[in-house]
Amino acid sequence: MFKLILRNSLRHRLRTALTILGMAIAILSFGLLRTVVDAWYAGVEGAAADRLVTRNAISLIFRLPLAYLNKIKAIPGIKRVAYGYWFGGVYIDEKNFFPQFAVELQNYLDIYSEFVIAPEQRQALLKERNACVAGRKLAQRFGWRLGDIITLRGTVFPGNWELVLRAIYQGAEETTDETRFFFHWDYVNETLVKNTPAIANQVGWFISQVEDIDRAPLIAAQIDDTFRNSLAETLTESEKAFQMGFVSMTKAIVVAIQIVSYVVIAIILIVLANTMAMTARERQEEHAVLKTLGFQGRHLVVLIAGESVAIALMGGVVGLIALFPAAHYFRTALGNYFRVFNVSDQTLLICLVIALMVGLVSAIFPAWRAARLSIAEGLRRIG
Repeated sequence: MFKLILRNSLRHRLRTALTILGMAIAILSFGLLRTVVDAWYAGVEGAAADRLVTRNAISLIFRLPLAYLNKIKAIPGIKRVAYGYWFGGVYIDEKNFFPQFAVELQNYLDIYSEFVIAPEQRQALLKERNACVAGRKLAQRFGWRLGDIITLRGTVFPGNWELVLRAIYQGAEETTDETRFFFHWDYVNETLVKNTPAIANQVGWFISQVEDIDRAPLIAAQIDDTFRNSLAETLTESEKAFQMGFVSMTKAIVVAIQIVSYVVIAIILIVLANTMAMTARERQEEHAVLKTLGFQGRHLVVLIAGESVAIALMGGVVGLIALFPAAHYFRTALGNYFRVFNVSDQTLLICLVIALMVGLVSAIFPAWRAARLSIAEGLRRIG
């Protein structure tokens, strides 16, 4: 049976080659789109369970008083606390976007231990008021070296801010974001105190590291209870939930990508089903002859389904082979927007399962017709 399936698959080589190519393109497209979705959620998956984020209960764009810091530190179960603000500056041109944060660096780097910095660089970073640290990928993108002067044109905080690159961090894991940029919040706040005191001594959020992960929900509730009925009430949530809030803003885009990926699979399913129906129709007389030789309906089902699955799997394997160089190209071109763009084992498995299912589903109708075909009806077409 295997030999017959292989010979039938290669009988019309042009048709088979085009079908395999179509299947390969479909699997390649599905794999890429799924990898994009995985990359979209990379920040959520990389969140730590022992970190809590406290922000203004109304919205992240509303500030919190720095005076909240000591009250949060006093809550039992909190190991350390840092704070930060989204800076939103422009480097040379608006197209050079990258995440920029003014933070309390010492505790912030202790909390985010996945940002690995050489000891001498860390010491220089903490000592100098206008020092900054950049991720390895970000430094490579702009060709920055230690000691370079990096000037940011403020949007949230107007003015030109000159920073000295004193450290370059590397990710402890492959999934660690190496495209971020941090500098001292005090450097910004000192200028605000002089020029715009109305917005000085205010931060965007607090990051708390808890000692016991199991008590994290209780501690989050205690933080919010501490500032209930204040002028700036808080919302404290896990880092994962906080990151998910950003992803939910673009949920419509993610859903659209997912719909497109399944539409691609549906189209190739229709194409392969039409190919197998046409093939089975061309071979009706051959199926009738096989039945006269003693083949049963189940044998014809195996022949047709086997040919369909073989073609689908060949196309799926070709698509998966092409997926890796395609993902590498996308990672190179879009590395500034996605922290991680790797093809996961789950994506590979899903693509293979889809190829198998497309092959099986495409063969259902032609196999059913061939199994029910009578010898007389099949032989009637001869001559």
